[in-house]
Amino acid sequence: MKDSVQQTHASKKKKKGEGLPLTGKRILITRAREQAEEFSSLLETYGAQVIAFPTIAITPPEDWRPMDQAIDQLDSYDWVIFTSVNGVRFFEQRLKEKGVNRAALAGKKICAIGPRTQKELEKMGLTVHFRPSEYRAERVSEGLRAQGIQGKKILLPRAREARRILPESLREAGALVDEVEVYRTVKPAQGKASLEAILKKGIDLVVFTSSSTVRNFIELLSDKTSMNGVKVATIGPVTDETARDYGLEPVISPSEYTIPSLVEAIVEHFK
Repeated sequence: MKDSVQQTHASKKKKKGEGLPLTGKRILITRAREQAEEFSSLLETYGAQVIAFPTIAITPPEDWRPMDQAIDQLDSYDWVIFTSVNGVRFFEQRLKEKGVNRAALAGKKICAIGPRTQKELEKMGLTVHFRPSEYRAERVSEGLRAQGIQGKKILLPRAREARRILPESLREAGALVDEVEVYRTVKPAQGKASLEAILKKGIDLVVFTSSSTVRNFIELLSDKTSMNGVKVATIGPVTDETARDYGLEPVISPSEYTIPSLVEAIVEHFK
């Protein structure tokens, strides 16, 4: 199914609105602006009218010193765990800024959460030694336990707002974990008035791709009744759980937690 999404630009040359499964559907996506292009393009290929309303922005940390200290002692780590494409990109950026060759990671065992994260690491010329079958912290911890991480030193560069369960479960398994902030997710400048104006015009589906997008969306939502009749899609169980905690009931969630699979799930739902 995923391949069919990626090939739609070649296979769907129909006029806009002619027999496409998402024709007439207004879909609001909440991803960071720099990550929304591929998602929007795939949805539009199926006829959707996409409204981009980023509820998060990706920024560098306010203080690079903890990350710099970790880079200075890279030789001491047995494993480095990357939980997102953003983590890889900001890590690589900081290596360049410090004049450190990416080869400094070559001797480390690398864990990647998700296929896109793995591809980003492979673009750097790095080998991924472990990728969990399910892209959530609990499965990462279980898989790494099987790899034998007791007494191993692990570097975990990720967002400041990330869940605590991964480093805590790794420490319970006997690993020595240095968790460092490599980027932040913050609320962009768009305000409540902009969101209310969009919702008043009518939205068929709101899509959340992280817990942060859910939390910030709710903070901007003055009147929850404006979501009445609006369907919700999430990219995975963690985001799904966060949405439910805030009173939103997802009706679409793909079995594989990637953007192409999410698009397939949306298309299948509206068919």
